[in-house]
Amino acid sequence: MDLIVKMKFGAHLYGTADADSDMDYKGVYLPSRREVLLGNIPKCRRFATGDDRTKNHPGDIDEEIYSLHHFIQLSRQGQIVAMDMLHAPDEMLLVNSEPWQRLVRNRHRFYTKRLSAFVDYARRQAAKYGIKGSRLNAAVEVLAVLKQSGPEKLLRNIWPDLPRGEHCFDVSPAPTGISQYQMCGKTFQASMRVGHVIPIVERFYDTYGARAKLAAENKDIDWKAISHALRAAIQTREILTVNTIRYPLRDAPYLKAVKAGRLDYLTQVAPALETLIEQVQGLLDRSALPEDSDGAYWDRFICETLDMYRFGDP
Repeated sequence: MDLIVKMKFGAHLYGTADADSDMDYKGVYLPSRREVLLGNIPKCRRFATGDDRTKNHPGDIDEEIYSLHHFIQLSRQGQIVAMDMLHAPDEMLLVNSEPWQRLVRNRHRFYTKRLSAFVDYARRQAAKYGIKGSRLNAAVEVLAVLKQSGPEKLLRNIWPDLPRGEHCFDVSPAPTGISQYQMCGKTFQASMRVGHVIPIVERFYDTYGARAKLAAENKDIDWKAISHALRAAIQTREILTVNTIRYPLRDAPYLKAVKAGRLDYLTQVAPALETLIEQVQGLLDRSALPEDSDGAYWDRFICETLDMYRFGDP
């Protein structure tokens, strides 16, 4: 396996590492001639010292190495992991190469409206622990529309009737191209049956009140997930305002405080997250970014790299 890049990742990249942090590595490899010719290219090779069934401990190692093909696919989708890797500073790199430097020089070609994936992730976390009664009202409105329809109908059949507002809206299509609708952080595809969606919304309504009460008391909150949501929104804001992501993150001390649960969720964290999400969504809406990246360019990139390093003259 020929590495194109290998880097320190996670908390060590973001600047949020502490004594309890494990060691994360990410990388990209160039598939072999045999893998290419047989069309059998693994998307990712993984290695871990910890137990999959338990939480990692300090000193544990997690390593994921993506094939060039899969990494470019992740980048074109605007996936958070790919954006992190493309902006990692040289001091984080353990292996570097000319193909990786070309990828980094052209990372702006991956900046598209698909960066909304960052915002969608942050919004899901905000909705999970939100305390606004308007979210419960949104669920009531969605249920009313669903229950007026037959259980065998598909959501696409009632798509125009679904409520749209602060907590209910269309989001980016799935990778398959299917339209998607989000209600209070829960995403539903247009191909889903109404009879399948109703119980999901009802469960949300039943459990949301109890969860919101716990959040108001600073209890039962996944602080790590909330810190990830804040980080995702902050990173997207950086791309949209300064055209890059700077590591370590300038907000690292704040993110560490959130992750450690040292701040009050109701008065300090939730308002900051919701304000940040609104700010980033506004920047995205006003941006001149294309809807999608240039697939032909990245196909050529893969072919030229393989020609040079796998199928060139020996």
